[in-house]
Amino acid sequence: MEERLKQEPSDIVKVVLYGPESTGKTTMAKQLARHYNTVWVPEYAREYLQNKWNREQKVCEPKDLLPIAEGQIRLENELTKKATKVLVCDTDLLETKVYSEAYYVGHCDPLLEEYALKNSYHLYFLTYIDIPWVGDDLRDKPNERERMFAYFKDTLEKYNRNFVILKGNDETRLSTAIEHINNLIDK
Repeated sequence: MEERLKQEPSDIVKVVLYGPESTGKTTMAKQLARHYNTVWVPEYAREYLQNKWNREQKVCEPKDLLPIAEGQIRLENELTKKATKVLVCDTDLLETKVYSEAYYVGHCDPLLEEYALKNSYHLYFLTYIDIPWVGDDLRDKPNERERMFAYFKDTLEKYNRNFVILKGNDETRLSTAIEHINNLIDK
C-alpha cells in the first residue's frame, strides 16, 4: 500500500494547482501545460467520484480517500515520465488531506497524511475565490469558499510549503504562474 502513495524520484520541476472547489485549478493546469508544451496531471478524484455518483448516486466517503490518493499518485508518476521540463499537477495528496479533514471532522487516514507530507513539489499555486462558483454533481460548498480558502492557506503555511496565491482573471493568473515557474526553471 505504501509504495502506491509514493512519488517516484524526478529532476523535473513540479507545480501544483491547489485550493477550494471551483477556483480555476483545471483551467490553469491546462493553460500552463499548453504554455510549457508539457503534460498536466488531472484531478483523479473528479473521475473517481463522478463515476461513483453516476453508478450509485453517492458522494465521497472516507473509504474512497485512499483509492483516490493512489490513483492521483499513479497518474502523477506515469505523467512525470512524459513531461518536458515542468509537470503541472491539478491537485496533490495535501489537497486530499485538507478535504478529508474538512468533511470528516478533522480525520485523515494516517497513511494518506504521511504521504501528503512526504511527497514534494517545487511550488504550489493557491487559487483564490475571486472567480464565480460553478456547481456540478460533486461541488457542494458554495457558501464556504472563504473558510475553505483559509483552511487551504493555513495548511500550506503549517507545513512550510512554497506557495503563491493566484488572483484575478485568467490572463493575470497565467502570467503570474509563468513568471514563478520561469524563476524555478532558471535556477
